[in-house]
Amino acid sequence: MPLVDIQVIEGVFTSKQKADMIAKVTDTMVGIEGENLRGVTWVRVSEFATQTWGIGGHPLSTEDVKQMAAG
Repeated sequence: MPLVDIQVIEGVFTSKQKADMIAKVTDTMVGIEGENLRGVTWVRVSEFATQTWGIGGHPLSTEDVKQMAAG
């Protein structure tokens, strides 16, 4: 029974995008484990406050992540 944790900065993804993450990650795990484990495959999306997460020694804000996604 797998538990998959997805950690993101709050305000970056919509509720629909988070629901899509859950569905697609579940489908991927079922593809590996088999359909019988769909009902016991857990996926959690945890959100962290802006600027409490960093990369390369620099805190990231919600806007920083949105700008990166936009290119």
